Amino acid sequence: MGRIASIDYGLKRIGLAVSDEGKIIASSQKMVLAERSSALTIKRVLEALSSFELEMIVVGLPLHLNGKTGFLADEVHNFVGLLEKVAPCPVITFDERFSTAQAERTLREGNMSRKKRSKVIDSLSAVIVLQNYLDSISEKSYF
Repeated sequence: MGRIASIDYGLKRIGLAVSDEGKIIASSQKMVLAERSSALTIKRVLEALSSFELEMIVVGLPLHLNGKTGFLADEVHNFVGLLEKVAPCPVITFDERFSTAQAERTLREGNMSRKKRSKVIDSLSAVIVLQNYLDSISEKSYF
């Protein structure tokens, strides 16, 4: 059984998370720094995920509150288009509204300093996106 990975795409840092084989729990993976070239960034992301047998990659899609796309969503679509060409499995996008805010709130409640938060927030956001995705597919299987 394969796993599902998630990517929280950012212009500077990219958070990664991977599910367990049962596709129930999301776990944080190391953060990847974005490179000048998208191709090199994708290479780094796939290298970081290469030790896992992946069934799917879920990329968080940052939508506005009204559901419309903006600049970063356009960047994510571009990134996904390039990733699909070289990824070892299907790549989809999933609504990530509030994931970064939720991650920030969780880290603040844990009294983590701003400097430490900046090092882990992207990976935590990827965990939140993946956990929300896993929960959504789990709910669908009950009906």
